[in-house]
Amino acid sequence: MSKTKKLDERFLINLKGKDFVTYAGLLDLAHQEGLVKLEVKLLQLPSEDNGFQAICMATAVTSNEKVFTDLGDASPGNTNKMIAAHLIRMASTRAKARVLRDITNIGFTALEELGEEVEESQNYRNNGNGKITEAQKKAIKNLGKLKGYSPADLNRISLDWFGSEVPSLPAEQASQFIVQLQQKDGLNMQ
Repeated sequence: MSKTKKLDERFLINLKGKDFVTYAGLLDLAHQEGLVKLEVKLLQLPSEDNGFQAICMATAVTSNEKVFTDLGDASPGNTNKMIAAHLIRMASTRAKARVLRDITNIGFTALEELGEEVEESQNYRNNGNGKITEAQKKAIKNLGKLKGYSPADLNRISLDWFGSEVPSLPAEQASQFIVQLQQKDGLNMQ
């Protein structure tokens, strides 16, 4: 009898009424689906000539030898200021997220695929005072838990980086915190 493959609900984040899946959730489900290989190739280095756009191609192979390929890009125009220094890594993460969505047949957009400008404008449009939203608080809590951080740890990190604890963050800084938590290595903000 085969085990039913299921996306763990802790990997789903609801922002403003729309569900997003985390990269960690896609990777978990892909392993359940028989992921045996996941590689990324850098197709375009960010430079002044191309608007500082990095493009990566991810290729994944499953145990039944199915091959999946997709692209991911990152530029200063679709990331926040903190991630703009890590465009290749973000393009890689986005490419892998897209290919893992294909393997797992997940129709939700990965949180890592969101463009920061879109996210920030939605935060301010939906939250006119610019304060952290309940969805952002929940995302920080859930992503922190996945990375092994307690709420006290997250508040301490938030104080160090932004000068206030998580519940008092402005929406833009909360978005930056979420993006850092989504990264493979987690909170390596410089």
